[in-house]
Amino acid sequence: MPTETRSHTELAVRLRSAAGRFVRRLRAERPAHGLTMTQISALFTISNGAGELTPRRLAEIERVQPPAATRTIALLEVRGLVRRAPHPTDGRQIVLSTTPDGEALIAADRQAREAWLAARLAELDDADQETLRAAAVILERLARA
Repeated sequence: MPTETRSHTELAVRLRSAAGRFVRRLRAERPAHGLTMTQISALFTISNGAGELTPRRLAEIERVQPPAATRTIALLEVRGLVRRAPHPTDGRQIVLSTTPDGEALIAADRQAREAWLAARLAELDDADQETLRAAAVILERLARA
């Protein structure tokens, strides 16, 4: 294997490993709201769907089978975090949206994780903070690729 390819592979391994540990650490800062990762992911997706999200589309985005999405929606609905409404143009379908309680849970979840991260960033020197600003731009670009 050429040295350049080996170097890219080694970097890929380190980035994947570091990103995984970082994401797990951020998850640990979530408030205790009693939702599983599947449920919280679905809630965030529904919130981002701007009232246009059908259960089938939720299943596609979350990469689960429609029956699994239906069970998750039902649990979130029982908790008062999401609601169903008739589809505006297709009477056979429904659209999903978050309730005010769902939006409050999302806001609290984000705030807790961002507060933890902001406190950790404040502990870094200016050079490390600047490096992370540049890395964030690169990571965003990689995510869009």
